[in-house]
Amino acid sequence: MKSKLEDLLNKRILNLAPVSGGCIAQSYRVSCEDGTQFFVKTHNQDSPRLFACEAHGLSELAKAEAVLVPLPIGNSKDFLILPFIETSSPKSGFWREFGIQLAHLHKYKADEYGFYEDNFIGSTPQSNRPHKSWLDFFWQERLLVQLHLLEQNGLADNEIRQGMKRLESRLPQLLGEPEFPSLLHGDLWSGNFMCTAANDPVLIDPAVYYGDREADLAMTRLFGGFHGDFYSGYEEVFPLREGSEDRVDLYNLYHVLNHLNLFGSNYYGQAVNLLGKL
Repeated sequence: MKSKLEDLLNKRILNLAPVSGGCIAQSYRVSCEDGTQFFVKTHNQDSPRLFACEAHGLSELAKAEAVLVPLPIGNSKDFLILPFIETSSPKSGFWREFGIQLAHLHKYKADEYGFYEDNFIGSTPQSNRPHKSWLDFFWQERLLVQLHLLEQNGLADNEIRQGMKRLESRLPQLLGEPEFPSLLHGDLWSGNFMCTAANDPVLIDPAVYYGDREADLAMTRLFGGFHGDFYSGYEEVFPLREGSEDRVDLYNLYHVLNHLNLFGSNYYGQAVNLLGKL
């Protein structure tokens, strides 16, 4: 690994130190002879496009010039190389500023829902085929894809199938159309942002696409960890449209179904309960 990284960086590496990461990648702090440091991710997944898609997502988020992201330095099927960022615990003002910056990110828009390429949500392939209608995109490229994966994985029983069938008929009244397709992080839980030593928010590990901005905000509530000032800061800049509270469970159903596909039956009860509520 060291020799491959030295070829990619064109630098001599003095030290590779493992750092904590997620369930997919192994991560390292790389210190080079010239004093520069990098953050390097590697994985054992059978997904040669995983890191290229992550790099493209980070670059897309950077276009909005709203929230800091680590700009990719290089990638291959085995590695993603990013700048190393010194982190700290959030201090006063962090959460409100994070909400304000996310609101500005969501004002960066496209003409269609989706993205120019498919990518990944965790290690699950994520379909981003463009649609003019948000309702069509969310059903066909999000919920229906997860249902098909559940069927392939032997996890879709009659209760799941019937629940999804009933949900499809209710989607037009539940969903509505957003103001426009917003640039989304796509996987915005508490493990996918950092606080720098200067108290600035940084977004990492995206699953980027253009969609309803409420989908990002809903996921912040799925596992918790976001301070109330985050939401009030967001509302100052880009108030949510009427009925947003009623759509939180709907948008989080996508992630719960994905967790059921990724991690198995521990998420079955939560998926069924969400379907029942909807």
